[in-house]
Amino acid sequence: MPTDDPAGDLPVTPRLVVPAAMLGWRFSRSSGPGGQGVNTADSRVELSVRVLEVPGLTEHQQARLAERLGSRLVDGVLTITASEHRQQLRNREAARARMAMAIGQALAPPAPPRRRTKPTRGSKERRITAKKQRGQLKRLRGGLD
Repeated sequence: MPTDDPAGDLPVTPRLVVPAAMLGWRFSRSSGPGGQGVNTADSRVELSVRVLEVPGLTEHQQARLAERLGSRLVDGVLTITASEHRQQLRNREAARARMAMAIGQALAPPAPPRRRTKPTRGSKERRITAKKQRGQLKRLRGGLD
């Protein structure tokens, strides 16, 4: 199912899809662009999902979501707001894309730890040369005694 379908399921990863029944939508008047219609159209969109209750998540994934989204969760609910477009439909699409991206990034495995290496001989020589040049420049700045 396409990601931009504002009424369907929300694909997050190839294996994880948030059912449409779990998506909570709220609409309100938006500030910003809109001209005369800004006072009458409910173009601001809030998309809410109980991310820890999405079917198909393992306990490990639930723990990772809770850890990484903890500051953004209110009673286990992640809410995304979109109001940058004039049309409600485009804001709904933007909110869906942001929700999928937020959940996908939170579920992504951590990057492998960086393997520590020693500085190369060339980098040491360049550092020492730069230090000597800097010292020489500062010596030349000295006033006449």
